[in-house]
Amino acid sequence: MDLKEMLKVGCNQLRVDVNEGQIDQLLTYKDILLEWNQKMNLTAIEEDRDVIIKHFLDSITCLKVKELKNDGKLIDVGTGAGFPGIPLKVCLPNLEVTLLDALNKRLTFLKEVSTQLNLSKIEFAHGRAEDYGQDLAYREQYDYAIARAVASLNVLAEYCLPFVKVGGFFICQKGPLVSDELKDADKAIKILGGEVVEKMDIQLPFSDINHRIVVIQKVKGTPTKYPRKAGKPSKTPII
Repeated sequence: MDLKEMLKVGCNQLRVDVNEGQIDQLLTYKDILLEWNQKMNLTAIEEDRDVIIKHFLDSITCLKVKELKNDGKLIDVGTGAGFPGIPLKVCLPNLEVTLLDALNKRLTFLKEVSTQLNLSKIEFAHGRAEDYGQDLAYREQYDYAIARAVASLNVLAEYCLPFVKVGGFFICQKGPLVSDELKDADKAIKILGGEVVEKMDIQLPFSDINHRIVVIQKVKGTPTKYPRKAGKPSKTPII
């Protein structure tokens, strides 16, 4: 099975609709990623097939969250090499997307990807979530915040929930041990204005990998003291 067919079959198994043009965009992204990865450390996943499964199809699983629509504003917190933000932008072209990362060279790469894929309505934000979360131009301005397992859930909640407007959603991609994290994060989620509304088990196509998606709705405003100063959420999480 070639890579194009893999993407099509994988999306079909996930019951996510993608068209021919979107498949081509994703394959172009894969080529740019692997080319740039020779010069800078973007991903430890370097085989074509693994990139399709562990980056693209994994990112696309977020589209199984029924609240995620093809409009509104989304921020990808700690986007890294652009996952899941860019695959979601490709699949939902009307979504306004902000890619936030602390490393400027990653954003240089993402700007190149965006240009080559002809993506519009996309912003690149260089800095830390704790700083941007206190910036009124970003704070509680998004319908969706999304993050892919960059920290424990109580820490991630402090990074992400301040960006979400009341009524919006924080979508968190996690591994199979998320139940324990949810217990530890219960207090933080409530303090920050969130409420868990869904937990999804996802089997990644063409693999034995099981992932979880936790959907947290913002039900009230985040207290102004959060997020705390850079480094504080990870050093002393809310427990």
